[in-house]
Amino acid sequence: MATVDITGEQFASTIEGNDIVLVDFWAAWCGPCRQFAPTYSAVSEKHSDVVFAKVDTEAEQQLAAEAGITSIPTLMAFREKVLVFSQPGALNAPQLEQVIDAVKALDMEEVHAHVARSQAEAAASAGNSTGNNAGTQDGTQIPDF
Repeated sequence: MATVDITGEQFASTIEGNDIVLVDFWAAWCGPCRQFAPTYSAVSEKHSDVVFAKVDTEAEQQLAAEAGITSIPTLMAFREKVLVFSQPGALNAPQLEQVIDAVKALDMEEVHAHVARSQAEAAASAGNSTGNNAGTQDGTQIPDF
């Protein structure tokens, strides 16, 4: 599957409508982003079961801010609507394949149980703090490479 450019308006529906979604946050002026783009595109051709999305952080500044992007490129992986991986920096093809394999191998029952526990803990402590964490997702982080 080829990569697809998405906007802030398409972000939620892309995550919600697909089992596995990788998102590359990038900008045209970013050297490492330009270096990572061909790798991301080539690997996307090998995994028709994964959506390889791209978000131009210059055109989608609000989405980048909401996603907490502070460095580009940043790769995020979502599985069953849960953020399971987020890491800045360009990956090489074997590293990207390793991320994809790890995302596919996740025990999603365990991940969803972890998310439910985290949300329950956050709700229980909500009376002790004032902050709005709406829009953040808690998931299992795949180890860094």
